[in-house]
Amino acid sequence: MTSPVASIDELLAQARRLGVERQDALAWLAHACGRDRAWLFAHGDEPAPPHAHAGLERLAAGEPLAHLTGWQPFHGLVLAVTPDVLIPRPDTEALVDWALELAPAGGRVADLGTGSGAIALALKAARPDLAVTATDLSPAALAVARANGVRLGLTVDWRLGSWLAPLGGERFDLIVSNPPYIAGHDPHLAALTHEPLGALTPGGDGLADLAHLAATSPMHLRPGGWLLLEHGWDQAQAVQHLLTQAGFADVSSQPDRAGRPRCTGGRWQG
Repeated sequence: MTSPVASIDELLAQARRLGVERQDALAWLAHACGRDRAWLFAHGDEPAPPHAHAGLERLAAGEPLAHLTGWQPFHGLVLAVTPDVLIPRPDTEALVDWALELAPAGGRVADLGTGSGAIALALKAARPDLAVTATDLSPAALAVARANGVRLGLTVDWRLGSWLAPLGGERFDLIVSNPPYIAGHDPHLAALTHEPLGALTPGGDGLADLAHLAATSPMHLRPGGWLLLEHGWDQAQAVQHLLTQAGFADVSSQPDRAGRPRCTGGRWQG
């Protein structure tokens, strides 16, 4: 058993034996020590806090780093996260970047299934002129998103409810969403048990929520408005078909950082 007064270097060696990714181990130890990584490298013989080793064991068991620290960076923001929300991924930044290109000055934007509020808050931070509304079915998730907005000083209209239901008869210039899209039989789900299953998969082939949003979003889009959807790297063709069937024009897909097709959108002709 590692001593409660193990040094930084000893815990980094322990992390290697446990199979913890080095960058995760460094990030956790920096957080646990209240220091930056440069300090860790210069003070490897310093004793680590007693709880630092327990955190490494939790990482080795598959618990996400963000759940240990309580924070996750996303599109230049630092967001609070809890097990009630999906941890924002860098892949989703492609959706934000595309939305920022298409959103008109002073436009109205809706983020459906907002979770931690990552997309909505990133859009508002980059474009204060936008009027951003965000919905989520989970009261616990919406509480996390609302708290993030307050802490960051960003005003978003948070609404409780499923997808488009809280929007009434309102129309928007842009609707964005990162819905559950992992297929129910995907083996990767086994490694994601620390996040809400309903935010990861709708079951089946993973397309159910994407199909629902493609079919129902037009009644909430202004003529010329856009719908942008994040999806799995192998679902672009299927989502393009869904949008085309629903009557969207200019349907296309955009890649994530790794060059994989990650989001698909189309323009509603009205």
